[in-house]
Amino acid sequence: MAKKNQPLRIIPLGGLDGIGKNMTVLECGPDMVLLDAGLMFPDDSQPGIDLVLPDYTYVLENESKLRGIVITHGHEDHIGALPYLLQDLNNKVPIYSSKLTLGLIEGKLAEFKIKSPRFRPVVSGDKIELGGISVSFFSMTHSIPGGFGVFIQTSQGNVMHTGDFKLDQTPIDGVRPAFDLINRFAGEGIDLLLSDSTNANMPGFTKSEAAVGEALYEVIKEAQGRVFVASFASHIHRLQQVCDAARSCGRKIVVTGRSMLTNTRVARELGYLKIDARDILDAYDVSGIPDSKIVVLCTGSQGEPLSALSRMANGEHKTLSIRETDTVIISATPVPGNEKAVQQVINSLAKLGCEVYDKSQKLVHVSGHGSQEELKLMLAMAHPTHFMPVHGETVHLRAHADLARRLGIPDERIFLLDNGDSLEMRDGSVRVGPSVESGVVYVDGLRIGDTDPIVLRDRQKLANDGTVTVVAIVSLRSKRIDAVEFSGRGVSFTIDDSFSADASASIMRSIEKGSFNYTNSGTDALRKAVRDVLSNFIWSRTHTRPMIIPVVMEV
Repeated sequence: MAKKNQPLRIIPLGGLDGIGKNMTVLECGPDMVLLDAGLMFPDDSQPGIDLVLPDYTYVLENESKLRGIVITHGHEDHIGALPYLLQDLNNKVPIYSSKLTLGLIEGKLAEFKIKSPRFRPVVSGDKIELGGISVSFFSMTHSIPGGFGVFIQTSQGNVMHTGDFKLDQTPIDGVRPAFDLINRFAGEGIDLLLSDSTNANMPGFTKSEAAVGEALYEVIKEAQGRVFVASFASHIHRLQQVCDAARSCGRKIVVTGRSMLTNTRVARELGYLKIDARDILDAYDVSGIPDSKIVVLCTGSQGEPLSALSRMANGEHKTLSIRETDTVIISATPVPGNEKAVQQVINSLAKLGCEVYDKSQKLVHVSGHGSQEELKLMLAMAHPTHFMPVHGETVHLRAHADLARRLGIPDERIFLLDNGDSLEMRDGSVRVGPSVESGVVYVDGLRIGDTDPIVLRDRQKLANDGTVTVVAIVSLRSKRIDAVEFSGRGVSFTIDDSFSADASASIMRSIEKGSFNYTNSGTDALRKAVRDVLSNFIWSRTHTRPMIIPVVMEV
């Protein structure tokens, strides 16, 4: 066990500024455990970025203390950063989670050619010792099987982390929340509770996943042609219900989309997705089978441009296309920032004339996160001394904190932190500790971590207003600009003779008024002056600000 004078530190490196990149460090003396290692998908303010990771510099700096990585469940916002982290670690650290979660992680690591990871499968009720930190696992219902909450015991006190959860009493796989374990841990004393805040501003209870199966069955039964169902590939419970409804209606199942193919294979191999091999068809083998006998499981519920649904909607898929007689079910809620992309796909489908259903018309989706009444029940069961809401945007964290106040937890024992902040626990008492280095790491193609914010700003500028290149031909002998030439890309105005004449005159007047050193060392000042003058000229003429690329040629 850790020395008594060393506090337990709880350090969230991600997950407190949005729905994504969840990563929390638990450190007690010489021992450290990492809880989850997720990513976030980029939004419109990050053009060209593929993925956003939490900055895990603190983990690398303290690698000698790292005793294990604990993963609560297999969603990308909890496992997506693992391949990058494991590549940066010098030693192989054991990874603890359910068989399904480890199966999904294994597929990701294979893509990165990371061999022989130290997987340690666990089940609800298991307890592991990681140095002076012990971790007990308890099952929780979510939108993916094999999800856990964890109870962490140290010499300085006890912490519970709920993981992502809702209190579903009729889960598809029959695995209910481990209320017995939650209450047992509460009896041992929970000094600090970290709880999922995603739906903290949603009143009532979240509907059971079982309710979706009935709606899916109704839509599939009434459909005349093929049925396409777009869902998260990791939502195994949802996929099971689609398969069950398809078989009840006498239809075969086609799976398309890379992640959908991978996840359904892993889930079937591990027994989490139960469907007979005779009921699954390859997308290349659908010819000759009546449309009324086919259901297609596909990716694309978030409007991703390269997903199977988007490709089919735009007529770009290798094997399948959507026709007027088909029905499309979008069985998901857009992640914040994806609303426009999803609507674009729906509009493309509407142009094809097919039927489109989402949760606004039928109960084809329910959240995997608990609403206010479930969050209050969790607080009441755990009865924590201190509370920190996690997993959400600021509005969700504050709403969850308000629920905790209503249940009697005083303000001074509720902590609203930012990524990189920390809590320190000594003898069950919790206070805010020093911050550590934090932030985000961008994955841009094969480049990781070195995308400057200025680059993103320039990309935004290019996307908004385009670019204008101005070439100023300077005579070193006569010490003047002899000519100015312009060219533009992506600008909303025409660079014609009139524009060129007026812009050239404006640049030359300004340059003649200034004092410049017409030598090789003085061209930087000339370039800056040309750029500033042209930028102001274009603004006054068009009220746009394209990126200006000044070039000074000496003759």
